[in-house]
Amino acid sequence: MIQYTIRRLLASIPVVVGVLIVTFALARAIPGDPCTAILGEKATPEVCEQFFIDKGLDKSIPVQFGVYVKDILQGDFGESIRFKRPITQILIERLPITIELGTAALVIALIVGIPAGILSAIRRNSLTDVLIMIGANIGVSMPVFWLGLMLAYVFALMLKDTPFWLPPSGRLSAGLSVIPFYEAFNWTVTENTFSAKLLEFFSNFYLFNSLITADWKVLGDAVKHLILPSVALSTIPMAIIARMTRSSMLEVLGLDYVRTARAKGLPNRLVILKHALRNALLPVVTIAGLQLGLVLSGAILTETIFGLSGVGRSLFEAITARDYPIIQGFVVVIAVGYVAANLLVDLSYAFLDPRIRLD
Repeated sequence: MIQYTIRRLLASIPVVVGVLIVTFALARAIPGDPCTAILGEKATPEVCEQFFIDKGLDKSIPVQFGVYVKDILQGDFGESIRFKRPITQILIERLPITIELGTAALVIALIVGIPAGILSAIRRNSLTDVLIMIGANIGVSMPVFWLGLMLAYVFALMLKDTPFWLPPSGRLSAGLSVIPFYEAFNWTVTENTFSAKLLEFFSNFYLFNSLITADWKVLGDAVKHLILPSVALSTIPMAIIARMTRSSMLEVLGLDYVRTARAKGLPNRLVILKHALRNALLPVVTIAGLQLGLVLSGAILTETIFGLSGVGRSLFEAITARDYPIIQGFVVVIAVGYVAANLLVDLSYAFLDPRIRLD
């Protein structure tokens, strides 16, 4: 198992290196330049020349890339051209929002998608199967931005005077604030240290922070604000997972060992959950891992629609402003997270199917 893990880790290195190169190149391939995008009418040739010198953009592309890689290896993502703040600090503030949203969306997709796929498979060609597959096809077809707007319109406007009202934007209602858990517990924290930044990062997970500090009012409000964006973001992964689960279950249910289990008189529920489901989960786990990329890309639109200042929305704004350091830093972090998720998927294969460990 250790050798299997090491092989997968080594195989991930070229992917990360490729992401570094492609991100650096594509960021500079965007039409326009940071000076014109940020300064606007004030961007005279003389001002832009000094702007490029100050930001290190006057150097050749290979030199810029060398400095970029050197800083990345030292854990320094640079400073935002637009905000003049370290990228690391911006990530500490905004990455937790995207992680909360993406995790909630993926959990909803799995909790609904897998049972729906199983039910559709065991009731093949029935009305239940037809309805679930119609719902899955509709879910795949609905763009995130359209569904987000429709959910906000229905639950925030049409149902505003009912108990089903849900907030259409933001993370918390006006007047509520989050007290970092290390302050609530009176921990002594030295500023500008790694431990301080780590504690600040985890305190920006509002659900986690309010849960361990027992701030139930903030927890309930944060959950209410998370429902609409996470449901909107989960729809496409949910539909894909349901369809894949159905297809995989139908294939497994036709195998000899499942028929043998039924012939031995085992209850149908035990046959499905113990014998068929585990083998059927292999392709489902693969799809679930791939959906992480879809969730992160969909977060850009979802965060913009619901007014969440996460990595997705910040990345969109950085592309508009040609803020190269933010684009590069955020994309690298997202790519590393995606690679890590796929590594976990590979390791889950070894758990679900021990034969893979011997390959």
